[in-house]
Amino acid sequence: MSDLSIAKPVLGIESSCDETGVAVYDLERGLLAHRLYSQIRLHAEYGGVVPELASRDHVRKLLPLVRETLAAAGLGVSDLGGIAYTAGPGLIGALLVGAAAARALAWSLELPAIGVHHMEGHLLAPLLEADAPEAPFVALLVSGGHSMLIAVDAIGSYRLLGDTLDDAAGEAFDKTAKLMGLPYPGGPQLARLAESGVPGRYRFSRPMTDRPGLDFSFSGLKTQVLLAWQNSDQTDATRADIARGFEEAMVDTLRIKCLRALEVTAARSLVIAGGVGANKRLRAQLAQAGQDKGFRVYFPRPEFCTDNGAMIALAGALRLRAGQLDGAGIQVFPRWDLESLSPLEPESDAVTEKY
Repeated sequence: MSDLSIAKPVLGIESSCDETGVAVYDLERGLLAHRLYSQIRLHAEYGGVVPELASRDHVRKLLPLVRETLAAAGLGVSDLGGIAYTAGPGLIGALLVGAAAARALAWSLELPAIGVHHMEGHLLAPLLEADAPEAPFVALLVSGGHSMLIAVDAIGSYRLLGDTLDDAAGEAFDKTAKLMGLPYPGGPQLARLAESGVPGRYRFSRPMTDRPGLDFSFSGLKTQVLLAWQNSDQTDATRADIARGFEEAMVDTLRIKCLRALEVTAARSLVIAGGVGANKRLRAQLAQAGQDKGFRVYFPRPEFCTDNGAMIALAGALRLRAGQLDGAGIQVFPRWDLESLSPLEPESDAVTEKY
């Protein structure tokens, strides 16, 4: 087994759902290369992700993508110092593809390997940027499967402040788009459509902002949009106006909850992560709020908001440097509590095995 100084680059593999991501990250030199393959076309016919098809496509694409990424970085497998892979949460079959490939590579190359929490990867994605946040900070993690506010006391030390009680923000975007007849994946298309909508023509409620707390609920907002659409003339212009009203309600709700979380924690930095973090209106609204109220807002570039291998390589490199690694068994966790992660200890020569 190689030493754990991780002076060499770390290979990161992401395969939790419908995107195959591979990257090489070096703690000294930063991101050396990354590649991403999306299965959108594969699943579009079915209007959503089909788990079995997703797993099979990861099998087909993963190793060629590893070779392509290493070539782009100008590296061979002998240049690697460790391997990181998404161990959860996610689709169990998709996770197993990435985990099996990563463990096999690690075993054959005698390298340390670690399974990374997918949501920790998203939380740390802004660290890929030159202007990176420093803990403590509050993170808004908004994606197709999650809408969470998290207090990041230190890297590896997380406290859940608020969670969704039903639909996640990205899920609400996709379902709302579908009910208005937009093709899969509807969320990004709804956001583009909203740009041409008339502001204020449709105003929907800001869910759970009229009561204390930091939890989210978007199922009622989705129902309001459905009723508005059914009772409208259903023209293209009306679809755009309703999309605008929905997006404004969603973004305003997220903004209000973020401000509350900053007030509760007394933090002065806010990180936005996850697929919905690429939404232009959300980024503009929170950036403006930061200027108005004197706190810093950090966004990863849009390509690192969605699932990607770079965030996994980074998170894995940090934990490997701290002396953490997994046992030789292949284990994945379709459900995995972020707060259960072990803190990121200072650099040490000791090796801590999770299993």
